[in-house]
Amino acid sequence: MSARGGTTRRTEIGLSILLFIVFVGGWEAAVRVFAVPAIVVPAPSAVMRALVAGLASGELVSHFWVTFAEVILGFVAGAGGGFAIGVMVGLFPLLERTVYPYVVAFQTLPKVAIAPIIVIWFGYGMTSKVVITATIAFFPVLANTIVGLRAVPREQVELMVAFTASRWQVFMMARLPQALPYVFVGLDIAIVLSVIGAIVGEFVGAQAGLGYLILQRNFHMDMAGVFAILIILSLMGIGLHLLVNAIQRRVVFWIDSAHDKVMGA
Repeated sequence: MSARGGTTRRTEIGLSILLFIVFVGGWEAAVRVFAVPAIVVPAPSAVMRALVAGLASGELVSHFWVTFAEVILGFVAGAGGGFAIGVMVGLFPLLERTVYPYVVAFQTLPKVAIAPIIVIWFGYGMTSKVVITATIAFFPVLANTIVGLRAVPREQVELMVAFTASRWQVFMMARLPQALPYVFVGLDIAIVLSVIGAIVGEFVGAQAGLGYLILQRNFHMDMAGVFAILIILSLMGIGLHLLVNAIQRRVVFWIDSAHDKVMGA
């Protein structure tokens, strides 16, 4: 990274921190000046106290790991299935005409509507939450995999076939490298949606998890506690998003190299 790029990055981080301070300070001031009831919008100071108390008691930590496990397991299952079916559909046009329409039809079903059915089928434990999360994470990876596999220039494929490359060699050397940036876009979307999927499942029926805890605190009208949980969920989503991006930079390294050359020019 050049010195100019490092300075720009530091400036961006500074502006981001300043924006956060202004937002939180304005929120705190508005709540105090207008005497907003805590049951409507709690002050950031009250939210922070609830967050610290929940972490100190260990309650938030134990429920966090339940939701985190549901997110990761559901994401792995959904993304793995989406990639596998996406590869098959992208390589075999017959599957696109016969199987893909049913996949799209299933995707159009509101997950909130079918979540109670999944809970009835798989119970109130972790399994139903993993299934719901997988159904949400599935389609972004599927769609981006199909688009990526078809983004390879036809001339490149025809040249490899002319040199007697097998279908597997064409896939590994041309189609898959071309598709990987698209696949990671799908993974990035899917990992964030997985957090939503786990919470939706816990809202429908659960015995543990951050979604279950939100319902409990809503029942007791503890809005500061609810906001504290929402902060944890946001941090979870941001952390997983950054993790996917870090893996992408290592796997699809040529994208960053090309970007750095353009910026350097």
